[in-house]
Amino acid sequence: MQIRYFLALSLLPQLVLADDSPTASASQCLIEPPVPRIVSQTQGMTAAELSKIRIVSDNSNAEMGKQAIFRGDVLFSQGDRHIAADEAILDQATEQFDANGNLVFQDSNFTVTAESLQAQMRSNRATLQGAQYWLHGQQVHGDAEKLQITLNNNLILTNTNFTTCPPDNVSWLLEAEKIKINSEEEWGEIWNAKLRIHGVPVFYIPYMTIPVSDKRKSGFLYPSFSTSTTNGVEFSVPYYWNIAPEYDLTFTPSYMSNRGLFTKTEFRYLAGDRQNGRLNLEYLGDDELISGNPNRYLYNWQHQGAIDKNWRVLANFTDVSDNNYFNDLNSDVNRATDNQLSRIGEISYFERNWDLSTRVQDIKVLGEDEKPYQVMPQVNLNYRADDFWNSLDFGFNSELTNFAHQDNNINTATRLHMSPSVTLPIHGPSGSLTSQVKLMQTNYWQQNVDPNRAIDDTVSRTLPQVRINGQINFERFTELFDENYRQTLEPQFQYLYVGYEDQRGIGIYDTAQLQDDYFGLFRDRRFSGLDRISDANQATLGITTRLLDDHNQEVTKFSLGQIFYLQDSKVGYEDSIFESNQSTSVLAAELDTRLARDWYMGAAIQYDTNTSENKKTEVTLDFRPEVNKLLQLSYRYVPDLLNSNTNDTVNISQAGVRGAWPITDNFYFVGNWYYDLNEDRSIETYTGIQYESCCYALRFSYHYRIKTNYDDNIGSAAIDSREQFDSGFYLNLVIKGLGGSGPLGVSDMLDDGLFNYRKPLYLRN
Repeated sequence: MQIRYFLALSLLPQLVLADDSPTASASQCLIEPPVPRIVSQTQGMTAAELSKIRIVSDNSNAEMGKQAIFRGDVLFSQGDRHIAADEAILDQATEQFDANGNLVFQDSNFTVTAESLQAQMRSNRATLQGAQYWLHGQQVHGDAEKLQITLNNNLILTNTNFTTCPPDNVSWLLEAEKIKINSEEEWGEIWNAKLRIHGVPVFYIPYMTIPVSDKRKSGFLYPSFSTSTTNGVEFSVPYYWNIAPEYDLTFTPSYMSNRGLFTKTEFRYLAGDRQNGRLNLEYLGDDELISGNPNRYLYNWQHQGAIDKNWRVLANFTDVSDNNYFNDLNSDVNRATDNQLSRIGEISYFERNWDLSTRVQDIKVLGEDEKPYQVMPQVNLNYRADDFWNSLDFGFNSELTNFAHQDNNINTATRLHMSPSVTLPIHGPSGSLTSQVKLMQTNYWQQNVDPNRAIDDTVSRTLPQVRINGQINFERFTELFDENYRQTLEPQFQYLYVGYEDQRGIGIYDTAQLQDDYFGLFRDRRFSGLDRISDANQATLGITTRLLDDHNQEVTKFSLGQIFYLQDSKVGYEDSIFESNQSTSVLAAELDTRLARDWYMGAAIQYDTNTSENKKTEVTLDFRPEVNKLLQLSYRYVPDLLNSNTNDTVNISQAGVRGAWPITDNFYFVGNWYYDLNEDRSIETYTGIQYESCCYALRFSYHYRIKTNYDDNIGSAAIDSREQFDSGFYLNLVIKGLGGSGPLGVSDMLDDGLFNYRKPLYLRN
C-alpha cells in the first residue's frame, strides 16, 4: 500500500502555453476591481500628446507657476494613466502631484485604490499609501502598505500580499515583506514570503520569483514532496534554466529514501520556425531497493519538423537500463503501460506527384527475449499520376529495405519491392466503382546463418493482383418513434484475386497477421509487411445503413460483412503450406448508435460461422448528458490472445464501469472499476474526488491496479518478490497564480490508469 502527498505550487514554463482548465473558464474566474475602468484612446497619439496633462474637477484654485488645488470629482489624465480623487494638489514648480480621498489610480496594467498618492510627473514615478491593487485581465489582487511605480512602470510593493481568490472567499494568501514586478520582463520577485491557507501559515519562502505572464525565467521551481512504502520519502526541487528564447533546460534532483538520488534532465529547443525537439536524461545510481544496487537510467531524444516546404525530418530514440524501469520509476518519457521503445530516424522529400523517404528503425520490446529486426535503412519512392490516360490513374510504389539484427546467428536480408498499378476510378452520386490491376515484384537477398531456420539465399517473387471494389448508395425518408429520419442503404462489394507462389523460403522480417474487423474485410491483404502475400480468389459482401436526423446528424450506423472464398488460400504465416479449408471468413459487424438523447452505444463482434465461435466482442454503453458528465459500461471478450511473455494463449473477458460527475459546480467525482471475469478479480480500481475553484484545486484519489513485472537481468531475487498489484492514496494540491493554472482536471483523471477513456463512437456529427 502506498500513500503519497504531492504539493505543486508551480508549472514548468512552456515553449507553447495553453490553459485547458475544464471547470472554470477565464471569464468566470476573472476578478475585476470594484471601480469602473477608465478607457482612453492612446493609439496613434504622438509623444507630445501622450505627455499632455488633462485635469477636470468641480472647482479649482490656481495661480500661475505655483500650486493649483482641485476639489470635487477630480480626474487627472496623462496618456493611459488616470487618477480620480476628491482632492488634488499640483505643484507647478516641482511638477509634483498629490491626491487623496476616494483615490483611484489606473493605467493599462492595473487598478489601484489608495489613501493617498504622491507623483513626480517629470520622472513618471508615483507612491501610493494604503493601497489595494488589481492586475487587469488576471485574477491577481492584493493589499500593500506602500506601492511604488517606477520610471519604467515597474511596481514595488512593501508589506504586501496577493491572491487569486475572490475577495469574499480568500482560500490562500501570500504575504511578503517586499514584491517587485518588472513590467518589461513580466516577472515578479518576492522576499520573505509566507503562504497562508485559510489563514494558517503553511510555508515560508525567503525568496522566490513568479510569472505575471507566460514569459520564461531561470530559477528554482516549487518543490514537491511525497511518501510511499516503495520509494520511501521523496523530495525534489526542480531548477529551470531559460538559456535563450529558443532553448531551455529543467534539472530535477529527487531524493528517495528507499532508493537513492534520482535525477531528471529535460532540454528543449526550437530550431527555427519549423523544427523542435527534446532531450531527456534520467539516472538513478545504485538503486538501494534492488539487490546488487544496479545503476538505472533512461535517455530519450525526439525531433521533428520541416527543413523547407519539401523536406521533413523525424527522429525518436529511447533506451532504458532494464525492462522494469517504467514500472518502478516515475519517468517523464513513458508510462508503466508502455512496453515498446521506438527508435526511428526519417528524412522525406515531397513533390506534387512523388515523394522519397529514407528511414532507419529499431524497436526494443521490454520483457521479451526475442528481438525484432532492425531496418537499416529503408528507402521508399512513390509516384502518382492521376488521369494520365483515358481516366486511368497510374501509381508506382517501391521500397528497398535492409533488415539487420543484433544477434549474429539470426538470418538477415535485403528486400526490394516494386509495385506498379493502373486504376480506373468511377465516382457518382449514386455510388462508385474502382478497378485496379497491380503487379507486385519482390526480390530477396538473404543471409542464411540460422541452422534451425533454412531459407533461400535469393528469392524472386512476382504476383499479379486484380481488385474491383464497388459501392451503391440508396436513401429514403422514414419515420421511427414519431421522429423523421433519412435512412441510407450502402451495399459494398469487392472481388480480389492475388496469384499464388510458395513463400516458405522467405524469412519473417516485418510481417504479422491483421485483424478481421469490418473495414479489414475490404483490404487487399491478410498480413502486414511484405514477407507473406497471401494468394486470394475471393469476394467480399458488406452493407452499411445509417440514420440521419433533421439536422443531418448521424444517429445510427450499422455495418455487416463477410468474405466468401472462391478458392482455398495456400499461403500461411508459418513455414508449412497453409490450407484454410473454410468457405467464409468471420462475420464482422459494427454498431454505433444514439439510443436516446444522451445515451450512446458502440458494439463490434467477429463471429466464425464455420465453427460457430465468437472470435471477438466489444460493447460500450455511454451516458453523456453534458460536458464532464459520463457514465460508461463496457465489456470486451477476446479468445486465444497470445501472451508474449509465456507464448501461451489466454482468453480475455473483462467488464468495466467508468464515471465522471460534478457533485457541485466545483466538486467532481471520477471513478472506474475493471473486473476480470476469467480470473474472478479486480484488475483496476480508481476513485478520485476533486475540488477546483478559481484560486486552487485539490484532488484526493485511490488507485489499485495490476502491476506488470517483466523478467529482468538485474536483482532477480528482489524483483521476484514484488507484489503483483499496486495500490496507493494520492493527494494533489495546486495553488493557482503561483506559476500558472493547475493541471488538475476531469480529462486527465479519465486518462489515468491502465484503461484510458476513449470515446468509442464514430458517428459523423
